[in-house]
Amino acid sequence: MCTVTLEYNQSNALARRKLAALLATGLFMQKDFQPDESATGELVSEEQEARRKFRDEFLYASKIMSAKAFARHLQ
Repeated sequence: MCTVTLEYNQSNALARRKLAALLATGLFMQKDFQPDESATGELVSEEQEARRKFRDEFLYASKIMSAKAFARHLQ
């Protein structure tokens, strides 16, 4: 047996209908997946923290550069 993982926008009606039609065929079954907290869980959180830090630094620099550009045009 093979496992297929689908990611979709739950607020998209077409995606929900297509998923329901796929499950209605009886060829597929839905199985809830709960990720394990194992040794990789710590690495994932470190990776998430690194991404969050990068995003925050990017947004901060973006705000500074935008403020400087706006100030030049408002003078």
